[in-house]
Amino acid sequence: MRIYSNGSKKIYGRLFTVLFYFGFGFFMHAQEATQDSVQKSKVEVEYTKKGFQFKTIDNKYVLQIQSRLQFRFATPGDQNPLSFDELYNDSKSVFKINRARLKVGGHAFQSYLKYYFEYELSQGNLLDFRLMFTKWKGFNIKVGQWKTYYNRERVISSGKQQMVDRSIITRPFTLDRQQGISFYGRLFETTLADFTYHASVLTGTGRGANTNDNDDLMYVGRVQWNFLGREVAMSGSDLGFTQKPTALIAFAAVTNRSPYTRFSQAGGGQLEGFEEGIAGQYQVQQGLIETAFKYKGFSWQSELHTKQINDRVNLTKTTLTGSYHQAGYFFANAFDFFPKPLEVAARYTRYRPNIDVQKNLQHEYGLGFNWFFNGHRNKLTTEFTYFDFQDQQENLSNGLRFRVQWDISF
Repeated sequence: MRIYSNGSKKIYGRLFTVLFYFGFGFFMHAQEATQDSVQKSKVEVEYTKKGFQFKTIDNKYVLQIQSRLQFRFATPGDQNPLSFDELYNDSKSVFKINRARLKVGGHAFQSYLKYYFEYELSQGNLLDFRLMFTKWKGFNIKVGQWKTYYNRERVISSGKQQMVDRSIITRPFTLDRQQGISFYGRLFETTLADFTYHASVLTGTGRGANTNDNDDLMYVGRVQWNFLGREVAMSGSDLGFTQKPTALIAFAAVTNRSPYTRFSQAGGGQLEGFEEGIAGQYQVQQGLIETAFKYKGFSWQSELHTKQINDRVNLTKTTLTGSYHQAGYFFANAFDFFPKPLEVAARYTRYRPNIDVQKNLQHEYGLGFNWFFNGHRNKLTTEFTYFDFQDQQENLSNGLRFRVQWDISF
């Protein structure tokens, strides 16, 4: 007796052939998928300008690790004097590791979802931690903690400055690091209407503060007009020898109510003459006008500040003003005998801690020399600073300081 007919044999034979090819094809596809998955999971390692970089083949994950050390010698003393009396302090010469930073950044899942951490090793402080959504140039979002995008001098990294450190007006006017959310972007790029904006809503109580002291938040706005259609890099010195003139003029404003009259890397604090505050004691409103310019080795930047502090407990108002003007140039562009890695920079700063007080004016004059071994990543800076302070009881007096600094990133 036959179990299968000839027709059945043909059907089962064809079915076997189909199943065979389907199984073989599935097996080969699975092999290719596995190999593709393995390929995508491979990590490329290279050294870039942002340190050691680890990147997956599909570019969905990038991790960059960089460290920076800053060695400094200063005499007599390193800190900027805060008053007339400090010019006469018996300061001592100082040699120290001024900064020791660990930086971690990159993106995850998509190239436009970026992250960044920065840790100060010498003091044990977590300085920056932020996430950025940067899919569109015209609209980006940032959350976390970072240096508030308010004034150029503070936002520029200490490793990318022209002088050894920032001017005497940074202390009274900087917003420093805050926690919150920011919306920013660049619109009408390469046109006469080219501008960059930042709008931030922040806790307003300084670095490391987990809570606010009241219901009032810090609101910060900045509009930067790139009127030549090109954006000025956020760094000192024109190392790239910009071939087309690049300039900006910016306006920024902030309002905040907190127990503090100033901010720094350490968090909230008080300017001279102000008592330790309570919740919501000081209503602070301030604004600035800023300019910057770069062209063929020449760089310029300036800021003009005003700040009003309204003490709601003692019912007093204090207005502070300040400004600085800074320029640098690689003279090798003009003179063949001048070394190409050498830049000369100068800065003039003016500060009035209280415009209602006579003889209450401070001046800072700085002259700096930068030798770039490898751009800002490895440079030596020498600086001479002359301070000229007025005091209500004394005549005009002065102080002189010398500093030299080696800054290296790797």
